[in-house]
Amino acid sequence: MKPARSVCLALQGGGALGAFTWGLLDACLRDGLRFEGISGASAGAVNAVVLADALTEGDADHAREKLSRVWRKVSNAFPLSGTLAVPAALAALDLLPIPLSPTRLNPFGLNPLRDVLEQEIDFARLRRESPVQLFISATRVDDGRARIFHTGEITLEAVLASACLPQLQQAVEIDGAAYWDGGYSANPPIMELVRATRSPDLLVVELTTPLPSNGESRAKLIEKRLRDFALSAPLQRELDTLEDLQRMCRADRAARSRLAHRLRALRLHRISAQAHLAAAIGSNALDLNWTELMRLAESGGRIGEHWMRNDLAFVPPAASP
Repeated sequence: MKPARSVCLALQGGGALGAFTWGLLDACLRDGLRFEGISGASAGAVNAVVLADALTEGDADHAREKLSRVWRKVSNAFPLSGTLAVPAALAALDLLPIPLSPTRLNPFGLNPLRDVLEQEIDFARLRRESPVQLFISATRVDDGRARIFHTGEITLEAVLASACLPQLQQAVEIDGAAYWDGGYSANPPIMELVRATRSPDLLVVELTTPLPSNGESRAKLIEKRLRDFALSAPLQRELDTLEDLQRMCRADRAARSRLAHRLRALRLHRISAQAHLAAAIGSNALDLNWTELMRLAESGGRIGEHWMRNDLAFVPPAASP
């Protein structure tokens, strides 16, 4: 039996589009991949902690079952007629006559995701025993800077902060500071993940990275494109930094630090959900209907299988020291 391949994952946020990532993770677990480290923001953070928690208590099959169960609970917790779904959908479609603050839109601070995570995740055990290094981002409201929660710091509040949509939910307070969705500042964290791990392969799963423009000028598509730019800009900055550092380290063979060796050997992989969903499924990040989530997951599973058979399976010759 071949030894299990170890990879690192960086999971972008994207609301319901996180079901695409769930499907991809399911395929990776079926194939026996090991995960040394996972970074995530928003839906990526949820997928990361559910996977890591499942692996503290069981095997890959248990993790697959738990991911599926959590996504089913999330779908059930946000029905179309639910407390937040209708006003959220209206806000997204700009049908509310006056923009409402989260305090007015959701005065009681209701968050069904809290109940799902409380039921499913043993955060104390996760902090002590996670076999996967975790890096979860949230955005500090005061200055827009990212806070990265490492494995030993991850709590229910940290995950809720990472997934806190400022238009719909009140900010989450942690250690006296207020936080919003991690997608605005580190979507997801890359450099901290690279520095702390050794796996030769890093896969970035992108949910909101815009495709090349087709010249469409309808107002709604322009607005969506601008939102996608805002959510993808932090990731692109980190990837640019990573690629610049890799070029410098490969050009300077005299650099002998651990990080220099790491950067020279690192293989970066990118999967864009938008490239595979735009035509066939669409990309409504607010649609948590179970049928749509399953279609997203099935697409993610197919793309994950293709990636493992092709890009991941190819191992280039070792570079000379």
